[in-house]
Amino acid sequence: MISLNRLFGRSPTTQATSLKAPNLAEPLFVIGDIHGCLEQLESLLDTIWKRDGFDARIITVGDMIDRGPHSAQVLQKLVALQRVSGARLTCLKGNHEQMMLDFLAKPSENGLRWIQSGGINTLESFNISLQGQLTSLEDLADQLRARMGAELLNWLQRLPTFWSEGNVGVVHAAADPALPLDEQREDTLLWGHSDFRKQERPDGMWIIHGHTIVKEPRIRAGRISVDTGAYKGHPLSAAVIKNGTIDFLQT
Repeated sequence: MISLNRLFGRSPTTQATSLKAPNLAEPLFVIGDIHGCLEQLESLLDTIWKRDGFDARIITVGDMIDRGPHSAQVLQKLVALQRVSGARLTCLKGNHEQMMLDFLAKPSENGLRWIQSGGINTLESFNISLQGQLTSLEDLADQLRARMGAELLNWLQRLPTFWSEGNVGVVHAAADPALPLDEQREDTLLWGHSDFRKQERPDGMWIIHGHTIVKEPRIRAGRISVDTGAYKGHPLSAAVIKNGTIDFLQT
């Protein structure tokens, strides 16, 4: 496990900004896109708990599923942790969770898009195989719904699309810099916005996000990027906001 020290205003990956330091009442750990990488998730959680205790406040930025090998197990672990920790763990919805929900709602319209975007790996993690059989998209959706169960499906449907406190916000992909977080379009939060990397926010909010892979966690003009491509064999990363500083953990 690697700790990358990124003290506010002192990091080589930090650009000059007029923003005030992140202001939170207690430490916050924000985990990037997991994409079915169970072992890396468990390793990162263990490091967080050793560092800050089992009651550490944790947020995942979405894209918990697809592409990696253990999407079902990642979801099951996070649901189980929420039963224990309650509000101490917040899981946001990413575009991949939305694609899966769209597939379940309208398989014939949305199935191929999701399957070709890594959904096939999620199906396999639920022991649903596409090999050696002719199965309709409707049948695949029925199988997935049955394997998931009502509790997990309801959990996915209720996932929030953003979190905020003080001058810190967490989203999956991006936020329109001209709008407050609670006025954002859902497709912006899940898929991105053309002005997100071009304009600083006028409200002084820091935005922690995933969705777009970066070589290492980085800070740019109030944006904190934590998707480091875990499913490609790269580290799983987390931002640590504590006492007005920004730090990073990696597997």
